[in-house]
Amino acid sequence: MSLSRAVAAHRFGLGPRPGELESQADPQAWLERQITPKTALLNDPTLPTTLEALDAFKDLRAHRKSLRSGQMSAEAQKALEGMIKTHRGSLLKDVQSRMGHAVSTDAPFAERWVRFWSNHFTVAATRAETIGLAGPFEREAIRPHVFGGFGTLLEAAVLHPGMLLYLDNHRSVGPSTRVAKRRNLGLNENLAREVLELHTLGVDGGYTQSDVEALAKALTGWMPFAPRVLMSSITGNGIFVSPAHEPGAKTLLSKRYGSDGAGQVKAMLADLAQSPATARHIATKIVRHFYSDDPADSSVDALASVFRQTGGDLAALARATLGLDGAFDAPLNKIKTPEELMIASARALGQAPVFGNARKAIQGFGQRPFGAPSPAGWSDLSQDWMSPDALQKRMDWSSAVARRARTRPQEFVDTALGPLASDDLKTAIRRAESPAQGLALALMSPAFQRR
Repeated sequence: MSLSRAVAAHRFGLGPRPGELESQADPQAWLERQITPKTALLNDPTLPTTLEALDAFKDLRAHRKSLRSGQMSAEAQKALEGMIKTHRGSLLKDVQSRMGHAVSTDAPFAERWVRFWSNHFTVAATRAETIGLAGPFEREAIRPHVFGGFGTLLEAAVLHPGMLLYLDNHRSVGPSTRVAKRRNLGLNENLAREVLELHTLGVDGGYTQSDVEALAKALTGWMPFAPRVLMSSITGNGIFVSPAHEPGAKTLLSKRYGSDGAGQVKAMLADLAQSPATARHIATKIVRHFYSDDPADSSVDALASVFRQTGGDLAALARATLGLDGAFDAPLNKIKTPEELMIASARALGQAPVFGNARKAIQGFGQRPFGAPSPAGWSDLSQDWMSPDALQKRMDWSSAVARRARTRPQEFVDTALGPLASDDLKTAIRRAESPAQGLALALMSPAFQRR
């Protein structure tokens, strides 16, 4: 068994399943075969769509208004409690389906690639508005486009109802419109700012406050929902409500965009997707995610060049990521996040991901599924996952899993680590007082904790 196979399974995948390290003669070819649109999808017809989630949210909002006005009967209050439970249940179904897919998939690099982009375009289920939309957002706006063009992915993510709600674009109205004056509303810059700072150019990308305002004005009119008669038109993007759109030409990064209504912001996003600053920002994040907290300039330059030359072809970018210097060399430099640790453990043990309540366990680690603390997503720096408290929680969890698992320690090491396992680890396992203690040592070993 070659070292490169083990490195590939952890650095680019989600950890190996039984027999996976032995079956891949050419690890790079194995990973490259996963770079197809089909492998990124999660096909589960039992999960709610965006339209269903929006209907549920609007009903919930209407009931809450009645409650605040004091007009709700005891029976109606009970119905509201049931609606909230159902709303949260939809999120739980999404979490369980997503986790199960990660544990069972035979295309782990494709799933890692999806999760990278889902974190890049974070929509968190941290508010009532987005509890039911975080899952559909990932399945509808992210998964179908991660091996396509970055411009297509950018537009799908920014104009999806989940993003429009999460970053308050439904509260943003053109300042000079009748809608703004009649309803005492104005411009909300949240989405525009995050598109520039997080999704495209980066914080040092050369934009100014006037650029934020221009993009925010171009985004006015894009709503997650509108009167019910228009709801059937939602197929991914939100709805453009022209009376709320700030009319007139706008200038973004010194380029003038004519007054084209719904097409105005699409043209802006298309140009942002092709910016050299965007290419470098994306390249830096990819190298940091897969290789090192301190991305090598040569690797960033290589990926940025591919991004520019291909016009943001994400399939080409994925292949280039696998072709960087040192791609299959040890050591592994990144710490697995709590979710990645649980997935890798479940894959290696050949068991379902629920060791007790997986969602609750991940929350205990500080990484609630679909619960990133800000639009920046979860941190990709190892130091943010390795505090003394976090290490203690990993130890406690590893011990609990080891007590329940049926896999013997050496079998786990062979499956999960292969040549990555050090002689010291093998010796410690042999000297362990019990199989459970030996398995806990393997789960907590630096080789398994890293990717």
